[in-house]
Formats: sequence, structure tokens, C-alpha cells
Amino acid sequence: MPAKTLRPSSEPAPSPSEPLRHQILAALAQHRIATTRQLLLLLRPEATRFALSSPMKTLREQNLIDYVVLPQSNRTRAWFLTPDGAHLTRDWPALRGRPPYPITSATAASLRTPHTLTVLRSHLAFAADARRRGDEHGPWDWTPEVSHNIGDGERVVADAVLHYTAIESTERRKLRAFIEVDRATMSSERLAVKLIDYARFWSYQPQPIGRQRSRARVPAPGPTWLRWYPVFPRILFVLTAASRQVLNGRSSDLKAMAAQHPLVAAMARQVPLGAAILEDLEAEGATGDVWMPLGGGEPRPWTAL
Repeated sequence: MPAKTLRPSSEPAPSPSEPLRHQILAALAQHRIATTRQLLLLLRPEATRFALSSPMKTLREQNLIDYVVLPQSNRTRAWFLTPDGAHLTRDWPALRGRPPYPITSATAASLRTPHTLTVLRSHLAFAADARRRGDEHGPWDWTPEVSHNIGDGERVVADAVLHYTAIESTERRKLRAFIEVDRATMSSERLAVKLIDYARFWSYQPQPIGRQRSRARVPAPGPTWLRWYPVFPRILFVLTAASRQVLNGRSSDLKAMAAQHPLVAAMARQVPLGAAILEDLEAEGATGDVWMPLGGGEPRPWTAL
């Protein structure tokens, strides 16, 4: 009997209790591309890779997913949604609001693979640490490529927005962070300028239009970010793909920007800012003393910045 074809009109949002096929599709819709091992760590961290074999084979036979082979990787496969798979998942409630430009071809996958896989690798470091600590940070608590208006027709695009619940005794702390993943592919100065973009978003307050400008009774609308966040998220830079000396230098340049630029310095007094090396997150845990506060001080957990 042929495998049953999934229908977009009847598919609910994915949840841990739903079929693994649904979760694989949702994960690829969320993260755009992932290796088999990354999907396993994301969805079934205690299982072996054979747990994914049957559902992924079925999804490929249904032309919902495809893969490219990563170069110099012992034939590691990186999976992405086909156009049919992207169409199937686009209306799932948990995925609404995602930018409408999935990777749906081998060519696009090859171009986007290194950075996209590194962003997902960063997510997995936070997720593994959350499981170890008993905190809450699952597959759907990480939204890649979130864009916000900062005025003058410009936007700031975070590599990801992290949602995290730290559980301490009976207390639940809701934490959020903008994640910037740096693979040392741009100059250190260009990396540090990202802090200016975030400072512009932090301070951006649209002006009333037309006659409202002259009305004294019209209340100030407040910063734009309040539309999406009750508290402005932390800003975390995850550095990798260079020597430790180079990455430490890039952290120092971020600290200098936080100290020297007036708007960034004002933001840094209210918004936690930090930088860490990805390999340290994986070795010591994301809540280890691996985060360098950009406002000064000793390394500490990102939750204590």
C-alpha cells in the first residue's frame, strides 16, 4: 500500500506528540536546512539516527524533502523542503510569520548551507544545555532571520530570536535574545556595526503622521519593539570559524563599540549584551561562564549578563 500523502488543509501545528514526519517538515520549514544529525539532535536527541530513516524516506518519496551532499563531509546530507513541502507547511499555525523564502532547490541550499547550518548548530547548543538543566527551550523556540524596521527604510535582521524559560525552584524566568552568528566572513568593524543597528531598533519610535503631529493630546506610541517584546531581548554574538585569537579580537571590537558609540552605550546600560565562542558553548554549556559581557566584567552565563 502506498504511503498516505499529507494534506496541507488538514495538518495542525507540529507538537511533540505528533508523528515524526510532521516534526521533520516543521523543523525544515523553521530552520530551512539541516543535516540528518542535526534533525536527530533537535527532534529525538536520545534516539539513534535509524529513528529518522523511515519517515525521511517516506517524505522524500512524497517529494516533500530533498538533500544536498555537503563537500568534504564524508557524504553528509543536508535536507531542505521541496516546493511541495514548503507549500504544505506554510499555513501551519506554529510557523506563521516566518519569512516566505524557504530553501527549495539544491542550488539555493548549496549557497545558504554554511551559515544556516551554523545558526542551527548554535540553537542545538542552547537546547542541549536546557535539557541538562531542566529548562524549557525546544525546537520551536528559535526563529531564524527575524527582521525589524529601524527607520529610514532600513531594517535590522537577527540571525535568530531565542525564547527560553529558565526554571529555578518555583520561579520561571522568560528570557529572549537576538542571536548573531559570526563565522568571521565579514570584517570585525562590520560585525560591530550590527550593534548600531540594534541600538537604532531599541530607540526607534515612529513619528505620528499628518495632523497628529500637532495634537498635544496624542500620547507617544512608545518604542516600536514593544509591539513584539515585553522587554527588549538580550543581544548575543556567537563567534566561530577562526582561531581563538581572532575571535577574542572580534569580541574586543564589539566591546569597544559598546563603550564608544553614544547610542550603543546607552542601550548597553539597559540591555544585556554578550559574546561567546560557539565551541565553548558546546563544550561547557550555553549557561557556562563563557559569555563576555560587552559592557565590561568577567565571563558569566548568558542568563546573568
